[in-house]
Amino acid sequence: MSDNASGDAIVDTADRLHSAAIHLLRRVARHDAQSGLSSARLSALSVIVYGGPVTIGELARAEQVTLPTISRLAQGMERDGLVEREGDDADRRVVHLRATERGKCILRDARSRRVHDLADLLAVLPAEDRATLQRAAEILDGLSLG
Repeated sequence: MSDNASGDAIVDTADRLHSAAIHLLRRVARHDAQSGLSSARLSALSVIVYGGPVTIGELARAEQVTLPTISRLAQGMERDGLVEREGDDADRRVVHLRATERGKCILRDARSRRVHDLADLLAVLPAEDRATLQRAAEILDGLSLG
């Protein structure tokens, strides 16, 4: 296989993975309304729950939004008891956002609904296909860590 053909196959695979990921995320996102939170709040809360306490700036970078936008979002989440502000002992000017137990619970439930929807899809596949997808998930995890 020529380098060009190999490159074309890689681009084709990347394109198909991109499309599949988007379609799967759209499918499972239909459960998000049950959480009572907007997709923006769920996404930001996920960063806080799984990334640990974060500053407003770190959260804005992770969510790829401006500081004023994330500040408004954080204020709303704080008002609704999803997150709380926590001072930094080393630098009193720094404030971290930490998920409350309520915020963690809402996010765990939302994630569980998504995961169970995906599990239902996987359950109808032949065992060989499920094993292939398990290996693919391991490979993709490795890529995201790199």
